[in-house]
Amino acid sequence: METESEPYVRLATLRQLHQVVAELNTARSLADTLQTVVDGIVVGLGYELACVNLVRPDGDLVVAAFAGDPAAEALITGRVGSRASWERRLTMGESWDGLRFIPHTEGWVLVEDDVPQWHTEGPDPRFEGEWHPEDRLYAPMYASGGELLGVVSVDRPRNGRRPGAWGREALQMYAFQAAIAISNARLRANMQRALVRLEREQQALRASEESFRQAFEYAPSGMAIAEMGGDQHGRLLRTNDALCRLLGRPASVLRRYSFSDLVHPEDIGTLLRTSAEGGRAELRLGRRDGTYVWVSLRNSVVADAADGPRFLLTHVEDIEERKRHELQLAHRASHDALTGLPNSSELRSRLGARLCRRPQSVRATAIEALDAAFETRPSVEGAPGEHSEHGFRPDGFPEPFEFPGGMGGPGAGGSAAGGPYDHHVHTVAPATDIDDGTKGLAVLFCDLDGFKSINDRFGHHTGDAVLIEVARRLTTGVRDGDTVARLGGDEFVVLADGLGAADAADLAVRLRNAIIPPIRVDGRAVRVGASFGIGWAGCGMSADEVLRSADQRMYIEKRSRSKAHRRAG
Repeated sequence: METESEPYVRLATLRQLHQVVAELNTARSLADTLQTVVDGIVVGLGYELACVNLVRPDGDLVVAAFAGDPAAEALITGRVGSRASWERRLTMGESWDGLRFIPHTEGWVLVEDDVPQWHTEGPDPRFEGEWHPEDRLYAPMYASGGELLGVVSVDRPRNGRRPGAWGREALQMYAFQAAIAISNARLRANMQRALVRLEREQQALRASEESFRQAFEYAPSGMAIAEMGGDQHGRLLRTNDALCRLLGRPASVLRRYSFSDLVHPEDIGTLLRTSAEGGRAELRLGRRDGTYVWVSLRNSVVADAADGPRFLLTHVEDIEERKRHELQLAHRASHDALTGLPNSSELRSRLGARLCRRPQSVRATAIEALDAAFETRPSVEGAPGEHSEHGFRPDGFPEPFEFPGGMGGPGAGGSAAGGPYDHHVHTVAPATDIDDGTKGLAVLFCDLDGFKSINDRFGHHTGDAVLIEVARRLTTGVRDGDTVARLGGDEFVVLADGLGAADAADLAVRLRNAIIPPIRVDGRAVRVGASFGIGWAGCGMSADEVLRSADQRMYIEKRSRSKAHRRAG
């Protein structure tokens, strides 16, 4: 019996235990390890049947390996028992240290639960300690953290007896080693899966990078990658061939620049807003030959999950042709098709830009208009607002007179700094036609004399040629910055800023004398005269009021001369 041969049983069991444990460490996969566990029980620990119930991710236990009976293996392998049923079994029966034994006298209540099982009927034990076919012995396996990995179930000891103390200890030791082997196998399996997943991700990344590289390099429009943030913000890191061709610079040279180095000075604000926010902008970039090209910039922020935004991916599209077309359309909309001069709409726009809606009753001198645009200078000595006893400020300028009752003087409501109309330098008209030194915006209304008869006698072709030549002579006779516009028909308007009354009269004479000389059209010399009316633009007036005033003065001037004097020939 086992008690009588205990030393020999222990020695033999240790040898077998050592051998089967060694086999556990040779298995390469999790499935091989599980099968090795149950084979070791049958071969080395003296049981005819063994299976491993492995905990699944959802907590239930599945029969993962079986050894000892092919019929039973086919019947229950892969079947699942609920975690609740297993928890019940591991709290029933007798606790043999780390094992759980449920004798057949108690196990009958488990016949109907959902744990996969295979057993045969048998007679009652003939002697104490004899193994009954419905006895159950479980060896739970735990991971190092204490969580349940699975349960080893054994049946039919070859000696027909319930295991003694040494047999129980051997089974418990084996279950402990099996748990380590299963944990290691799972770790290896997880590592292999992670390596496979990593390799796939790297392959996908390499494929994605190659796709991006090809899309970047061979894109028909310009592409650039620029640094974002830090001292090198906006520096170009990489450019494609299309951008190099567009800007006429090789990639090695472009890497020395940022977009702010290449952008037109007038567009730097647009670029900075676009770089900070991402998005789209239209601006001009400098070419190697010193010219500028209109482009559309679309920025995308390339983010790094760890460090935040890192790069700007910029798409640069050449829109030079579209911009040229837009400028042509805008020019056509604002300029006369025949003469190329600004048309009536553009004339009113330019005139209106110089005027504000300050009430006409609020007038100021030219100096007061400048004081209105630029705040009163602070005192040079002492605190602002200090006054001397003689009514002079410490900076030497006289103190402005204050009207009684808080009423403003001539510049009230618009000339004092901070007033509601002080967003610009006010345009001031001379008070009379006598030149008192006041400079203003002169509006010269020109109407051609004798043009209708030329049109009637020689046709519209000759009339158009006369209008074109008159427009050229008027444009030649004014300063850069002055405006010559065709109001319609044979009417022209000249806007000349910074003139006094005498200056405006002299300009009208010069322009009339420039128009009088004969104009040759198709070998024929024709002559027209011109009548000028001088009006003055002033804040508080509308553009139509200014033009109407100049037009009325023109008719007064036209009627004041005889018909013979009006026509030059």
